[in-house]
Amino acid sequence: MNKTDLMENSQPLYDKDQLLELEQAIDFATKAHAGQKRISGEPYISHPLAVADTLMSWGMDISSVIAGLLHDTIEDTSVTITEVENIFGHDVAFLVDGLTKVSKARANMQDLSNYLPMTKDNLSKLLIAVGQDIRVIIVKLADRLHNLETLQYLPKDRQLKVARESLEVFGPMADRLGMGRVRMEIEDLAFKYLDPVEYKRLKILMSKRLGRSTRKLGEIRSEIEQAFKKQNINAEVNGRVKSIYSLSKKLAKVNGNIDDIYDLMALRIVVDKKEDCYQILGLLHSLYKPMISRIKDYIATPKPNGYQSLHTTVITPNEQIVEFQIRTYDMHEFAERGLAASFHYHDQKTSKDYIKSRDVSSLPDSMQWITQLQAIVDKLKDGEEISKDQLNIDLFSNRIFVHSPKGDIYDLPEGALPLDFAYLVHSDIGGHAQGFRVNSKIHPFDKPLQNGDIVEVIINKLSKPKQAWKNLVTTTHARSKLQGQLKQSGVVGTITNAAAIIARKKK
Repeated sequence: MNKTDLMENSQPLYDKDQLLELEQAIDFATKAHAGQKRISGEPYISHPLAVADTLMSWGMDISSVIAGLLHDTIEDTSVTITEVENIFGHDVAFLVDGLTKVSKARANMQDLSNYLPMTKDNLSKLLIAVGQDIRVIIVKLADRLHNLETLQYLPKDRQLKVARESLEVFGPMADRLGMGRVRMEIEDLAFKYLDPVEYKRLKILMSKRLGRSTRKLGEIRSEIEQAFKKQNINAEVNGRVKSIYSLSKKLAKVNGNIDDIYDLMALRIVVDKKEDCYQILGLLHSLYKPMISRIKDYIATPKPNGYQSLHTTVITPNEQIVEFQIRTYDMHEFAERGLAASFHYHDQKTSKDYIKSRDVSSLPDSMQWITQLQAIVDKLKDGEEISKDQLNIDLFSNRIFVHSPKGDIYDLPEGALPLDFAYLVHSDIGGHAQGFRVNSKIHPFDKPLQNGDIVEVIINKLSKPKQAWKNLVTTTHARSKLQGQLKQSGVVGTITNAAAIIARKKK
């Protein structure tokens, strides 16, 4: 990647003024990194140019692209943040400063086991950077992706550290942002270094299986395309191949038997409108026998990261098992790029709807967890400690969506309890909770909520928080609000990790 390539790639994406700003940033970064080399021997500027190119391919705004170009200048050169702000403006400087804080936080780690809790100071820097502008972590993902692509030049011990960190932290973060393609790229690149023997074995196994399936799927594809034509349905049909790391995880669930995995290769059908998705689902089920247990409607009930699609697995007349994914073009764009799809090439400087860095109120429902980061930051600023377990529960665990009776959507970690929901709605609602109805049925305080549940809080204004509730909350937010209410009412005690208690009970 060089300046000419990057400018050519950017031509159709940005307006004249933005292109001039981009060219200025390339020249600025090139001068700042002059004489510096990567371990591979390449000029250092090749790295920020590659990061910027990736950000453009994700559809990021010009400020993010320029921040990608400048992300190492403050830490690795004599450039100051004041210079960056004077030349490129506050927005770019804010992003570059956030990226520098993340890098410094990581640099101060002793080993990966300390990464999530870190020290209070380092974790605070990381959370402030992410919590105040989510574009920071998107740029960081582009940076990490290129580092993984060039990981072969590092010593073995550093390869393993970067790969493990990528698999345990950056992959899940990409998933939380709905960036499915990025998650898979990070996971596969990292897995290749962490378990090269298994990676090679699975790649060969996958290749053999796909060789036998491709021709048969081609016949199915032709068959359904003809059916669509008869019904005057406009649809784009493509194949989707399972990633190596996803295959590894799936095999672990089926005792290593690849014959029990039906979605090594799936057919993806992309259409214009949501209504077309359901029409196609019905058409497929009229052509082939559906496996009822494998029909998933992620359009009506999206995955916690915002992913939407219809999934169905069918058995053809010749007993071939085929999985289909059906989605609109907008759904497909979000499935590939996640939150990055919310940032637009054009008009971002003037659009009132543009997601500004310190305003996360307009983020999709699936990204509510971002707003909760600032609450954690506030706790850190007040001197409170955040444990590794708490951070894992709130940020890196699987997520669920639950609904209020009015249809509002709330994002919670998997394993969350009813009181977690009540406190997320409002601390007063949590404090006065007397009981819960889930899906119109009375629900106990200690039974975890499930994705898609409709939760109603039964309130009694005379009811007050109880000490016993300390074992009935799992999220940092609920734990903090409850602790404050108990202190206010004179109840002394530390809120414990309910998730850990529940896990011990199960054992």
